[in-house]
Amino acid sequence: MALIDLRDIYKVYDMGAEKDNALNGVDLEVERGEYVAIMGSSGSGKSTLMNLLGCLDIASDGQYLLGGVDVSSLDDRQLAKVRNKQIGFVFQSFNLIPRMTALANVELPLIYGGVKSAERRRLALEALDMVGLADRVDHRPQALSGGQQQRVAIARALVTSPTIVLADEPTGNLDSQSTDDVLSILDSLSRVGRTIVVITHEDNVGEHAARVVSIRDGRLVSDRRNRPLGTAKGAAA
Repeated sequence: MALIDLRDIYKVYDMGAEKDNALNGVDLEVERGEYVAIMGSSGSGKSTLMNLLGCLDIASDGQYLLGGVDVSSLDDRQLAKVRNKQIGFVFQSFNLIPRMTALANVELPLIYGGVKSAERRRLALEALDMVGLADRVDHRPQALSGGQQQRVAIARALVTSPTIVLADEPTGNLDSQSTDDVLSILDSLSRVGRTIVVITHEDNVGEHAARVVSIRDGRLVSDRRNRPLGTAKGAAA
């Protein structure tokens, strides 16, 4: 059974006199442990697809099974729990809270999940160490570079041990060195079996994924595999 199973998904936005068909019959399966890049230009539907995958929005028609569970059958509380426990989000704009330290930002999903203080701190420190920021735990976002902020965001995404890491244009605001650092972390996560879905329009980002799915005008137009399931760039096939 696929971890992600989209079946004939449509998303239509009512614009008053007109309707915007953002997704037009999307079928997509992602296996546990896959590293997938979903690529497309602006307006292709990739951001809409990301919102559906992350349970931030629901389809107008079709079925989304996440781990065998029909997402449309879940109420708001259950969807919030899925987002907190099963999906780790990484956004282009980092979405860190400026007044909070790196450690406090990483702890946030655990607070929402009801994890006690001592355990929150332990898990957050482990996550920051995993992304190479053990020496920046007390720094606020404005004292960190863009690349460091994105690594904090990745630590926050990982701290709940989610089923899926969902990254939306994770290198879009980064310089080339920071981009390499972030992609290296994603490669490492893939090598240990994490399921990763990256939304991107950048070819160099897509090259790191084992599988590249292209979207245009709300339809999937190609699906190619760069490497076998479970392998990342630089790993042996």
